[in-house]
Amino acid sequence: MKNLFLKFAIILTLSGAARAHAQFGSGIVYDPTQAAHAVQQIEQGQNIFTNSVKLADNAISTYNLAHQMATSPQSLYQPFLSYSTYWTAVNQAANTYGNSQSWTNSANTGVGAQNAYQQASVPRTTTQLNGYGNLSTPAQQQIAAQGATADLNDSVTSSNIQTLGTIRSNSEQRQADINSLAAATNSPDPAQQTELATLQRINRALILQLVAQQEANQISQAYTLQQIVAQKQQQDALKTTFQQANQFQSGYTAVAPSYAGAAAAMRY
Repeated sequence: MKNLFLKFAIILTLSGAARAHAQFGSGIVYDPTQAAHAVQQIEQGQNIFTNSVKLADNAISTYNLAHQMATSPQSLYQPFLSYSTYWTAVNQAANTYGNSQSWTNSANTGVGAQNAYQQASVPRTTTQLNGYGNLSTPAQQQIAAQGATADLNDSVTSSNIQTLGTIRSNSEQRQADINSLAAATNSPDPAQQTELATLQRINRALILQLVAQQEANQISQAYTLQQIVAQKQQQDALKTTFQQANQFQSGYTAVAPSYAGAAAAMRY
């Protein structure tokens, strides 16, 4: 700016000198057109300089805003960050009879669920009951239904232990992923505050949310299967009651016909 005003002063001095020489007959004539052109060039230069200063100010403001955006996540959001609680491991049982530890290990990892459940439960009968083939058809149906309930319940329970144990085992790594996303979000590193990095974190968070929803659906399905088996057991008991009631009349008539007039005889 000082250089521009210096040039302007020089031109004015030269213009004054030119007028002085013209007055004293030096042969130099003052040209007002050229002087006006020189003044116009000085004004254009001054405008360019002013615009350059404005651009520099805007660049500084943009840098300050970017710096503030890069450092503000840690200073603004970190005090309000609260990590979620992941599933903790099931505490080991006393294992008094040597059949509890495998169950808790399976509940924590999902490995060997079927064998672990059988070891900690009453053993199932692997063969049909003695004399099953000599029973009547309704009796066989009732025993077969109860046996199927026991087998299905074992299968569903061991499958649920495996599912829940696997989810429990993966929850610790899931929490580590969430912690990494939170750390990157609150990082003062400008590389973590770019649009691409932010979109990647958003995408990863959505994936984690979908995985969590899938696990919730699996837990819901496991609970539903357990309820179905329980409902089957209730239905079997109800159907058995109806069968026994249906057989009672015919059985009573065939076995105790001599008692047909017993009620009338007792009135006398």
